[in-house]
Amino acid sequence: MSLKYLFTPHEIRDLEIRNRIYSTAHQTILAERGAPGDKMAAYHEARAQGGAGLIIMESSRPYSDDVSASYYLDSSTDNCIPGYKLVAERVHKHGCKLFAQINHGGRIAYSHDGLRMVPNGPSLVPDHRFHCMPRVMSTDYIQNLVQAFSQAARRMAEAGLDGVEFVASHGMLMAQFLNPQTNHRTDQYGGSEENRFRFISECIAQTRHLIGTDKIIGLRISADEHEPDGIDAPAWLQICKRLNDNSELDFLDVTVGSMMGPGGSVHVVPPMQIEHAYTTPKAGAIKAVMDKTILVAGRINQPQLAEEVIAAGQADMCGMTRAMISDPEMPNKARNGQLGDIRACIGCNQACIGHYHMGVGISCIQNPLSGRELTLGPHTKTKKRKRVLVAGGGPAGMKAAAVAAQRGHSVCLCEASSQLGGQALLAQLLPGRSEFGAIVDNLHQEMTQADVQIRLNTPVDRAMIEKEQPDVVFIATGATPFHPKDELGMALSNDVHVVDAWQILRGEAVAGSKVVVADWRCDWIGLGVAEKLVLEGSTVRLCFDGETLGQNLQLYLRTHWAGVMHRLGVQTIPYARLFGTDSDTVYFHHNGSGEPIICEDVDTLILAQGHKPSTALEEALGGLNIEIHLIGDCLSPRTAEEAVYEGLMAARAV
Repeated sequence: MSLKYLFTPHEIRDLEIRNRIYSTAHQTILAERGAPGDKMAAYHEARAQGGAGLIIMESSRPYSDDVSASYYLDSSTDNCIPGYKLVAERVHKHGCKLFAQINHGGRIAYSHDGLRMVPNGPSLVPDHRFHCMPRVMSTDYIQNLVQAFSQAARRMAEAGLDGVEFVASHGMLMAQFLNPQTNHRTDQYGGSEENRFRFISECIAQTRHLIGTDKIIGLRISADEHEPDGIDAPAWLQICKRLNDNSELDFLDVTVGSMMGPGGSVHVVPPMQIEHAYTTPKAGAIKAVMDKTILVAGRINQPQLAEEVIAAGQADMCGMTRAMISDPEMPNKARNGQLGDIRACIGCNQACIGHYHMGVGISCIQNPLSGRELTLGPHTKTKKRKRVLVAGGGPAGMKAAAVAAQRGHSVCLCEASSQLGGQALLAQLLPGRSEFGAIVDNLHQEMTQADVQIRLNTPVDRAMIEKEQPDVVFIATGATPFHPKDELGMALSNDVHVVDAWQILRGEAVAGSKVVVADWRCDWIGLGVAEKLVLEGSTVRLCFDGETLGQNLQLYLRTHWAGVMHRLGVQTIPYARLFGTDSDTVYFHHNGSGEPIICEDVDTLILAQGHKPSTALEEALGGLNIEIHLIGDCLSPRTAEEAVYEGLMAARAV
């Protein structure tokens, strides 16, 4: 496919950006004591070197009372300037432009040192996600904020950045001023449309005064906040028409969603269940009424998609943030026509926004080097070529094989079945999860490029190892379903049809019309099987052994699936530990009260009770004088993230 639009330069004011690909502001948890440091600089430099046209750094707090943790950027004092200068130098040397982002949460506030902070908002309107009741800002406080925003921008300009982006997206403070449902003020910052715009207008005007005419000023907006008290698409269109008259404003960065409630928050980092490039029609509607640069982001994970957006005139630049977390070299590969070599983002949200919600540094389940540029760095070539045999063709084995071969070892991967992929082949069969299967394609391409020898339908045993005499064996034999009847002696009557989730997904068993799913893992398996069976006509009760549905999933994915379960009429029962069955009844133990939970009139019980490691090969190779590494689920059943990470780390160790 020709990418004739994506790699043309674009000019904002007098700043030329080399192509139409940009990285949106996103929290990395790489800040050091509230400032950019070497880790953050290395992270952004990798994307600049990989060919991005523009990088917008993560949200910084310009006002000291909104700084909640040391891993948030604090732009409220000049102390931040050296760190920003470091990032600018690293990014600019690769020909990439760099903007900062400046934001205030307004009516939402996080905790600091375990204490709830004081939220300050335009009016006394609580949010529905963090459950903050705001203190109403005084007029003096607002005017101090105008100075804080503009002074923060001045610091970015002094550090050598090319521009700044203010946040009016996701229901944050600037959006709260614009929204008549969250702005009930009667002073000069509320009431009329002109007054509701005043805070943004003053921030832009004062910033332009301080940073001069050569720096760029932009505004991030949500073209639809998807919240009951949010700004909808028609209202945002009217706002944009007014913003178009502001000559000091250079661009709009368009997304959707809001952090003011769970439903809107899903769109902050939309998971794979949400359509690709779904924000672009809204950006196109805005572009049609404006003559400023329009940026857009939201599930644009492939250069072909971005090309279509630019060619259709829906936006001038495309945010491809997770695409470059998964593969920092994506722009360079696309420009060079190597589309098949791109490690495509699968929208799993597990190690990018998922890590953020855990308070740990950003990464990617497919590319553990992301976010670890300083601690891991590129793979080094081996000084001693070894013969490496990998037993198992799931994500752990595939990654280990690819990296070992990239480092110069001779690698053969043996898979007992006829297909590579392991449990990823099952995960992709769940509703809305087909994109997860791309991890198999990506890893297979990595192995192909590295000249890994692949043998399918080839189980590994001791006799093979003794015959082949490899120097190193990676055991990546995965796991199988855990059956409480077999492993724990649980009483499961033959009167109830009992099958496991794998059997349902493989088509080896058919569920009846009245189903109970016993979900111990509290992840995508129980939820996905429940959704699948409801869509096929069964009535489903989902009983999960946790405090909340999807407890072990990333927050936005959990919220999305909770909405799906409610919409489909699935009965969800928490704190439910499987106890046994009798006749047509399934019994659970309530983890909180100790009392029984009784599900009657059941014809099929689906077990999603976790997995047990496959240790047969490990045991068979005992006593052999050979270097052996256990990786992935055969070590302990977890997720694809641990499997890929362990495969990479084991391959770097040989």
